[in-house]
Amino acid sequence: MVKLATVRNLHHQVIQELGRLIVSGELAIGQNLPREEVLAERMNVSRTALREAMKVLSAKGLIESRQKTGTRVREEMYWNQLDADVLAWRCESMPTDAFVEKLVEMRELIEPAAAAAAAKRRTPDQLAQIEAAYLAMEAAEDLDAWAIADLAFHEAVLRATNNELMSSLFSVIESALGTYFVLSARNSANFKNALPQHHKVYEAIRRRQPEVARQGMMKMVADSRSNLRRQRTR
Repeated sequence: MVKLATVRNLHHQVIQELGRLIVSGELAIGQNLPREEVLAERMNVSRTALREAMKVLSAKGLIESRQKTGTRVREEMYWNQLDADVLAWRCESMPTDAFVEKLVEMRELIEPAAAAAAAKRRTPDQLAQIEAAYLAMEAAEDLDAWAIADLAFHEAVLRATNNELMSSLFSVIESALGTYFVLSARNSANFKNALPQHHKVYEAIRRRQPEVARQGMMKMVADSRSNLRRQRTR
């Protein structure tokens, strides 16, 4: 059992190390990876562990193997951009302006609709979870506590849609949103400036006012976009 756990840990370690190198650009698009035996020795893992890790990275669209040319890094268009690991690696290497803009665009499409759906379908327990997250934001004394509570607020709203597909989306984009909220709050004059807008969304969901909830969430996303754009002009 211990040996199996060790193999799994090595397998995970290889996935994480190579994934970060690829997504950060240290291993460039089109670049060939070293031969299997060389790479296994360099990473101090067995060739079996390396092969298993390569299968995972291939499934994420990051690499492809061909018989004559070996294994190379694929173009970004083939990456599974909504894969939790890929998103986490992108965030770790600091989001580019283009990536942040795409994330904002995704939020604009999804979150206002989610807020409206939550206002229609939320249960009392789900409303209590949204309120608890809001109160945690209100009580936050530093940026880290704020970001955790902010993430919990948006997760609670998505879950209150009672749409399994929409709530599952949160687990996919969680790491990216967490980084996004930190960046947005950091570039605000006061990280609690967004609190009144969160309260408006909460109240609209509590009062079952879908359109008010939609507009409130749209304003919230727009304000976040403005905070991030302000950073770029400095």
